Amino acid sequence: MVCLVSALTFHGLTDQLPRQVWLAIGQKDWAPKPEGTPIRLVRFTDRLLTEDVETHPVEGVPVKVFGVAKTIADCFRYRNKIGLSVAIEGLQEALRQRKATPGDIARKAERGGVATVIRPYLEALIANG
Repeated sequence: MVCLVSALTFHGLTDQLPRQVWLAIGQKDWAPKPEGTPIRLVRFTDRLLTEDVETHPVEGVPVKVFGVAKTIADCFRYRNKIGLSVAIEGLQEALRQRKATPGDIARKAERGGVATVIRPYLEALIANG
């Protein structure tokens, strides 16, 4: 499942070009050993791994990517791995491009346990928006 910085890139929410493909796998899933493309694995709980999954064709191949609001919440959950500035940029762009509403993002943040982390940024962007 494509997640974090790779999902932000897929949804057009960052200028970052990830050096590796960020993939979400389950807590007990076998970790693939890639040949060629560098990947970065992040382990998700089963509940968070199955929520808000979209399938998009990429060069004729169906690829599973988390939705915009969930991607933003996940970026704040894993802000220590990807950097807080990347999470904030994704949030700003999602709101600016109207790809997710503040309510959608707040709900996904609540479900993912990062509502208190994301709330001040969300409130500041709404107030200044």
